[in-house]
Amino acid sequence: MIFGFQEILVKDVMDSKYIVLKENNTFKQALDTMLKNNFEEVFIENANHEIQGIITLSDVCDVYSKNINEDVLLTNIMVKNLIFVSKYDTLLNCRDIMIKNNIGRLPVIENDKLIGVIRVEEIRDYFYMNLEKMSFTLNQIVNNIHEALCLIDADGKVLIWNKNAEKLYDIPKEEIINNNIRDFFPDAINTKVLETQEIVTNAYHSPKKDYKVVINALPIFTNGKFEGVLTTDRDITEVTNLISKLEKATDTVKFLQGEVKKLKSDDFGNIVGKSSKLIDKIKIARQVAKSDVSVLVTGESGTGKEVFARAIHDYSGAKGLFVPVNCSAIPNELFESEFFGYDQGAFTGANKKGKLGFFELANNGTLFLDEIADLPMFMQAKLLRVLQDNQFTRVGGQKFVDTNARIISATNKNLSDMVKKGIFREDLFYRLNVIEIELPPLRERKTDIVLLIYHFLNELSKKNNRYTPKISKEALEILKQYRWKGNIRELKNTIEYLLVLCDDNIVYEHMLPKHILEEIKNNTSSKQTSILENKQKSFDLNKSITELEIKLITETLNETKGNKAKAAKLLNIPRSTLHYKINHYNIK
Repeated sequence: MIFGFQEILVKDVMDSKYIVLKENNTFKQALDTMLKNNFEEVFIENANHEIQGIITLSDVCDVYSKNINEDVLLTNIMVKNLIFVSKYDTLLNCRDIMIKNNIGRLPVIENDKLIGVIRVEEIRDYFYMNLEKMSFTLNQIVNNIHEALCLIDADGKVLIWNKNAEKLYDIPKEEIINNNIRDFFPDAINTKVLETQEIVTNAYHSPKKDYKVVINALPIFTNGKFEGVLTTDRDITEVTNLISKLEKATDTVKFLQGEVKKLKSDDFGNIVGKSSKLIDKIKIARQVAKSDVSVLVTGESGTGKEVFARAIHDYSGAKGLFVPVNCSAIPNELFESEFFGYDQGAFTGANKKGKLGFFELANNGTLFLDEIADLPMFMQAKLLRVLQDNQFTRVGGQKFVDTNARIISATNKNLSDMVKKGIFREDLFYRLNVIEIELPPLRERKTDIVLLIYHFLNELSKKNNRYTPKISKEALEILKQYRWKGNIRELKNTIEYLLVLCDDNIVYEHMLPKHILEEIKNNTSSKQTSILENKQKSFDLNKSITELEIKLITETLNETKGNKAKAAKLLNIPRSTLHYKINHYNIK
């Protein structure tokens, strides 16, 4: 790009003042018009106002040198075959056309009509008008660049020395410009580049005490000719000081994080709950987390065995990964290759590059074997061998691979009974069951149910990008009374189900899953029957009628979500009567 000419259009620079004469005008008329108006050219048009040619002052000289009569018509002496340009042509294109054809002007045509002229003078004037502006802009850029800039020519004379260079080296611009760089810095990198003409990147030096600078030097070439060297010096003193402070701050944060973990004795991974049974299990897990002993996590399905195992891994501070494996989901023929990996070409269809197994992925970390009771007997033997030797071979491989993976396994089955029945290896059982942590079912953690309900409400609402609904007292009470045979997993699924159905931002009793309502209803009926059987029968008719009215009104209001007009209609009584009975019986 040449000073922005590629972006400048003819229409923004062209001169709209010009002279146009007809073909039948004489040479004398053209000369008189040019002299009178101080123009160096006259354009000649035909009867249709189409430009046919041009007469310039240089053409005038030719006419006189040939002794041509002044009354000759312009059509006989004009220069034809003009080169035209559009108003949307660029100034750079015009300049190139003029140089190539050795002409000093270009007519600008639109719809075959002359609308302006681009002369050498327009291009030159535009160039000089913008040169000063661009020089000022360039100077502003150079002086506001963060790095210290120095440009020297091929002899070492300093051409550019910006403000940051003055600041970094304590040398004013007036002292160094037009002087040789060697007089100030005999061993400077740019003087070396004058000799080698090779790029230097990220060279480190310290120009002043406690200053750290990185230099890049670039040799400048024009059409293959070496012109000089440009250097950029970046002061990294502040950066290195900040890095040092950041490292200290990071160490402090790590220390404080450790102290916070010690203080928050009830915080253990993502486990939610405050019940005494759960807290006891967390205490055991904390004690074993820092060791490398094998842990067996047992409990009913859905009690959060994987969450517990992951919490142990996170709390242990292990550098490696937590690799969860569902033993019941791996086909028998793939067990060995999945656990130990395989080398390239180990079998037909194998990945050409081979594959890492679970033990390699979990090296220096934790291998979580979920549903360990479903591990086939042949793999139990192989697993036992790896746990004893801490090494294995890949499928199709010959070399032993060391492993330092900690084993945490989990099951909802009774492994002891399986050992007695001969369907689980006793020696492997004792390897896995160094520490057993049996997680309590949710029905034994009644105080945690409400905490989990609100935890899942918030978590799933954020996940689905929706407002977190409230939950009515009646619905909450039913959820607390339900036995949760599927434990935490069933509770989470239920909350997700309720979020889908909830339109009023309040979860009501009638929105609960049908099987939960039926179980609570059956339990309540059996309890009420038992209570009635143990009570002496009452023959007080008024009392019985009162209890029946309260029960019917309460159930109807629940059914209509508190809509008294609908409730009165269902009860087949006036609305005023319903209001009276609600107040009389103090029904809420």
